[in-house]
Amino acid sequence: MFELPHRTALIVVDVQRGFDDPYWGARNNPGAETNVARLIQAWREAGRPVFHVMHDSVSPASPLRPGTPGNAPKPEALPREGEPVHRKSVNSAFIGTTLEADLRRAGLDTLVVVGLTTNHCVSTTVRMAGNLGFETYLVSDATATFDRPGVDGRNRPADEVHAAALSDLQGEFATVVDTASVLSAAGF
Repeated sequence: MFELPHRTALIVVDVQRGFDDPYWGARNNPGAETNVARLIQAWREAGRPVFHVMHDSVSPASPLRPGTPGNAPKPEALPREGEPVHRKSVNSAFIGTTLEADLRRAGLDTLVVVGLTTNHCVSTTVRMAGNLGFETYLVSDATATFDRPGVDGRNRPADEVHAAALSDLQGEFATVVDTASVLSAAGF
C-alpha cells in the first residue's frame, strides 16, 4: 500500500479521438478511458490538480493532426476551464511545453500518469518524469496501446506490447499501479 499526497498531479496524456481511428490497428485495454474518467472525476472532486497533454502530430497521415477531428480530446478526458492543457509534437510531455515549470511552480513533485499510448508518449513522459526527479505512478489499467510489428517481423499483440512497456518502466522510472489502488491511496 502507498499514499499519495494531496498535492499529487494527475497527468492525462493524449486521450484524443484520433486513437479511435482504424489506422492504429487492434488495441488492448478497452476500459482505459473509463478508468481515466474515474480518476479525473476523483481528482476534480477533491480539488487536486489535473494537467492535460495533447499530441499535435506533424505527420500528414496522422489522425492526431491539428485541425482534424482526431486531434480533439475524447469525451472522457475533456479539459475543464482552468485546467492546464499542454500541446506537444513529440513523445514527451516535457519537451516543447511548460509542463515541468508549471508543476514545479505549483510545488508538485508527485505525478499520476494515464493516457495513450503506453509504449510511446506515456512511456516517454514517464521516463522523463522519473529522470527529472518526480515521484511517478503509472496507472496500468488507465493506459492502452496497439499491436506493433517487432523488428523480427512478428506482430506483437497489444497486450504483450503494453506489458513489456509497463515492465520496462516499473521500479526504475515509476511505480506501476492500477486505478483501484490509486483511488485508495489518494483517500477516495
